[in-house]
Amino acid sequence: MRFPEGKAKAVTLSYDDGTTSDIKLAEILSAHNIKCTFNLCSEKINTKWNLKSEEIEEFIIKKGHEIAIHGANHRAPGSQSPTAGIRDVLDCRLGLEKTFGKIIRGMAYPDTGIRHIEGNTSYEIIKNYLKDLGIVYARTLRGDNNSFALPNDWYAWMPTAHHTNSELLNYVKQFVELDVDKLYKSSRWPRLFYLWGHSHEFERANNWSIIEDFCNGIGNKEDIWYATNIEIYDYVNAYNSLIFSADETMVYNPTLLTVWFDVDKKLYSIKPGETLSID
Repeated sequence: MRFPEGKAKAVTLSYDDGTTSDIKLAEILSAHNIKCTFNLCSEKINTKWNLKSEEIEEFIIKKGHEIAIHGANHRAPGSQSPTAGIRDVLDCRLGLEKTFGKIIRGMAYPDTGIRHIEGNTSYEIIKNYLKDLGIVYARTLRGDNNSFALPNDWYAWMPTAHHTNSELLNYVKQFVELDVDKLYKSSRWPRLFYLWGHSHEFERANNWSIIEDFCNGIGNKEDIWYATNIEIYDYVNAYNSLIFSADETMVYNPTLLTVWFDVDKKLYSIKPGETLSID
């Protein structure tokens, strides 16, 4: 797989809670062509310290960022009964969709999420009810690493790093300098850098320079695709939906997205509904 325009690398961000400092974060990111998914608690919108609905529309949605579910009341599904977990996710989805007139399919687990499981629930129960509720991905945390890998499980999507990770700028350097096409053929899979955090952390610690240095290092690169979480999911899903002939000399694209892929260092793009011959 290659990302749009044949790019082998992508960057996405995920920031939680919907506090007023998200406005400054969104402005910094937009100035560097970087996209973010802002995870919101529907019951906290328009309350003290949190964004107003019109601010979310103006500074986030209109700038091409994504809004996603963070639980109506920010309650960890691993610490709730399945019934309570379902209610918190569904209420959040219903609230966000009604307020903003958009279909919401993404999520970041609130609080301890799926890192701590108790009572009568389990990760499999949570994953299954998220699917039933129309959620297609959910971000977890506490597994920082520089593999830059796409998720094997969209309901346990592990980011590259939190912005306070002491190795952050080293990870950025490794990622920016990485030339996927020069790797050994079995390692030429696409790479993703995924940063997460809370914008109010920058405000509280007065260290906005962290995100500014990150953006200066990784933003506005011609060989990187900047996308929201849902854009990453939809594109990978489109690639995985391609239908190949048995001898792999033909491919059909049944999706609504143009998809790019590489065969032995030859780049192909296939339009929606197109059948393509492969040399």
